[in-house]
Amino acid sequence: MSKVRITEYLDIDLPTETWRCNRCGHDLGSAHRNYKEGCVVAQPPLEEVHPPLVAEGSYSFTPDSTYCRLVEFYCPGCATMLENEYLPPGHPITHEIELDIAALKRRHAAA
Repeated sequence: MSKVRITEYLDIDLPTETWRCNRCGHDLGSAHRNYKEGCVVAQPPLEEVHPPLVAEGSYSFTPDSTYCRLVEFYCPGCATMLENEYLPPGHPITHEIELDIAALKRRHAAA
């Protein structure tokens, strides 16, 4: 098996040790690094993402943009949203997936 599903939209290609979009197969870069580095990044205004809940427009669940920002990560090949995260302004992008690639290769070679 050359590809292993890691998340709903993200695979790892074991022979090349690269991240791949599992919708279109686009190469997102080395699996030894953060896959988000290979994505198209968008930071939409919070007011667009969280519109007012009533017609008067005075009540919504929009976070205060001085404390929070929304960062969206898209596949450059097919524009599938791979991930999104709410972060404080200035906070670095999170690196939430770090794999033991050698162990994955051993496990899938035995299968």
